[in-house]
Amino acid sequence: MIHYDFCVLRDYRRPLRIDQFISDELGLISRNQLKQRVRELNINEKPVKLSRRIAPGDRIRLDLEAPPKIDLVPEEIPLEILYEDDRVIVINKPQGLVVHPAPGNYTGTLVHGLLYYREIDAPEEDFRPGIVHRLDKDTSGVLITAKDQAAHEFLSRQFQEKTTRKVYFALCRGRIEEDQGQVENRLGRWEKNRQLFTAVSRGGKAAFTRYRILRRWKQASFVALYPATGRTHQLRVHMRGIGHPILGDPLYGSGERDGCSLMLHAFSLEIVLPGSQELSRFRAPLSPRFGELIRDLSAEKD
Repeated sequence: MIHYDFCVLRDYRRPLRIDQFISDELGLISRNQLKQRVRELNINEKPVKLSRRIAPGDRIRLDLEAPPKIDLVPEEIPLEILYEDDRVIVINKPQGLVVHPAPGNYTGTLVHGLLYYREIDAPEEDFRPGIVHRLDKDTSGVLITAKDQAAHEFLSRQFQEKTTRKVYFALCRGRIEEDQGQVENRLGRWEKNRQLFTAVSRGGKAAFTRYRILRRWKQASFVALYPATGRTHQLRVHMRGIGHPILGDPLYGSGERDGCSLMLHAFSLEIVLPGSQELSRFRAPLSPRFGELIRDLSAEKD
């Protein structure tokens, strides 16, 4: 059993359910997992349901059943290694590969492939072997992993302090006329679908993205994206927000069918490696799916 005590310190724009507060505001656990694992839930020492609305000053006591232990069995999963030394492995993650085990994806993840490729220890509970940062399942590209916990902490700190430099490539719907621009706002969960994110006027987390047009056609634009923050779905939400969603995006693509998968690729990452004081740059070449779609777009007449 895992025990938590919280106190609601602020007044929200509209009354939040307690499960929304625990999942979305505190980021403690997903609402689905909360529903499955909650054993006792009290507000101000009185038992309540997950649908109860919270108010400023509420004192919350939560008891959760410990999560099931996942047996990480090495699996032979092809990995494209971009760089390796005695502390890190940098890979070009293919589209469709889930990074770490989670409900619905307990096997066939990058973690399983890394364990097969090289034995990586997981010394404490909830530690994801080697995983420093994430890419969405359908996003391809450069991803750095650690071989030991000290390297993991050293690399993770740079992402937390926003000292890494990242460049993404995307094919976006429509012709973007301006050569460059930026999007700066706050992102939070969408009230109509808590699995999605949107720009919010209050709360949320600050998000900033610069973009530059590399090539444009009548129906699409090839864009370089430079995120200064790393919010969930940030690039996808930002491009949707300026009216040019990323092609093939099933979540933020306005419901239109583009005839392709998500065209988003983590092209480069600059980061200081353990034992070094200088930035190292790693690049992941575009997959053939990008080249094929670019050729198709270039063949179309305006």
